Amino acid sequence: MMFKVYLVFWIRLGLLLLAQAHENENEKKIGFYELKRGDMRLNLTNYGATIVSVIVPDKHGNLGDITLGYDDIEQYKNDTVYFGALVGRVANRIGHAEFTLDGHTYKLPANDHGNTLHGGFIGFGDVVWDVKSYKEDSYITFTYDSDDNEQGFPGKLTVSVSYMLIGTDKYAVKMIAKPVDKATPVNLAQHTYWNLGGHNSGDILSHEVQIFGSEIIPVDGKLIPTGKFQSVKGTPYDFLEPREVGSKIHDLPGLYDINYVINEGSNEHFRKVAIVKDNVSGRKLELWSNQPGVQFYTSGMLTSTKGKDGAIYNKYGGIALETQGFPDSVNQPNFPSQIVRPGDTYKHYMVYRFTAA
Repeated sequence: MMFKVYLVFWIRLGLLLLAQAHENENEKKIGFYELKRGDMRLNLTNYGATIVSVIVPDKHGNLGDITLGYDDIEQYKNDTVYFGALVGRVANRIGHAEFTLDGHTYKLPANDHGNTLHGGFIGFGDVVWDVKSYKEDSYITFTYDSDDNEQGFPGKLTVSVSYMLIGTDKYAVKMIAKPVDKATPVNLAQHTYWNLGGHNSGDILSHEVQIFGSEIIPVDGKLIPTGKFQSVKGTPYDFLEPREVGSKIHDLPGLYDINYVINEGSNEHFRKVAIVKDNVSGRKLELWSNQPGVQFYTSGMLTSTKGKDGAIYNKYGGIALETQGFPDSVNQPNFPSQIVRPGDTYKHYMVYRFTAA
């Protein structure tokens, strides 16, 4: 009898050790990675496929970090404002935290006033991605396999995002997603907050912004689209010509947080989205994308947020320009569909250019 007791004990111990070894083997290592060429540097982490910093020169040649962020991983794990994150499976909001696809209604986490925001409580910005390939002077590619029913979304989805340097003044972002076994909505977005004067230089109200969108998508009190389109003409949302962010912001309820319909350009599949300039530093950001919309957000909700290098980020500390499909498209039949089916591929491209004069 005693021999059997010992045998059972050792079998259970062996199984426990094997399980722990398997668990440790599957733990993904979180790291920081740098891309650099000339004076431009990008620092990233595979936690959330996140941009930690973008360092470029000003008009005097002085280098500065122009993105808001944190010093360490623990701060990113506790982040609630998505600094630099790759958000999904569906960026922006899904009304009433549900949608119907192919006759089935999917219930999602209600993490934003009864709606779903940026993929739910644990979206793509809250998981550890694999590093597929990395070359310091060129590119890095992160990959993530999203399970069926993850945050309520149907089907397995393989996702990759590549950050790629182009020359010494540009970088590109390439987001690719492929459903494995079920149709599913996909709408990824890169959620970097920009302050061209430097991440710790105060507010962005004096930044000049031009957005190549003649219409916005009006929303209700919970920021869910009404399903209509509205011209920006004669409204505080009109940035068709460059003007300072703060010039009409007080005509709004406190901040800009709205999706623009990007005008079609000469290249149907790749459009100029926006230009941002800071006249003090002389830095200018230009953005292109293949997506139909961009969420323009002026971080009106930041309140004494502790950031990098001891910086404290407050209201209007940064600008987010999140190229994407239209919000709540899964519940808006007149919006372009975000449903991707097995055999099809979701493709989202962005190019940023930085100059100073």
